Amino acid sequence: QVQLVESGGGLVQAGGSLRLSCAASGNIISINTMAWYRQAPGKQRELVARITSEGSTNYADSVEGRFTTSKDNVKRTMSLQMNSLKPEDTAVYYCNAPRVMTGAFRFIEVWGQGTLVTVSS
Repeated sequence: QVQLVESGGGLVQAGGSLRLSCAASGNIISINTMAWYRQAPGKQRELVARITSEGSTNYADSVEGRFTTSKDNVKRTMSLQMNSLKPEDTAVYYCNAPRVMTGAFRFIEVWGQGTLVTVSS
């Protein structure tokens, strides 16, 4: 069983900061790219940031320059530092690993359960 568990969500005022974390566990041989998605009420889930195992990153235009993601390949963790938060950043944030090699030598996609970020104006 492979799991991704997010933590660090909460309530923050506009202009503030939060740091989300995602930890992978289970029978894992390797994880390459990992990503953060978010889903606001009434909207579709959208990509926020993506990071490869080599550390290459890309961000949604709406968060570029405010959010930074990083990854520890040994610990199998990923973080999202969110600065200058805006009310429109309010959403449930999900951790995603689209291609995890399991101990059974199968590739699977894994999603976390999500963590709520609320930014008040």
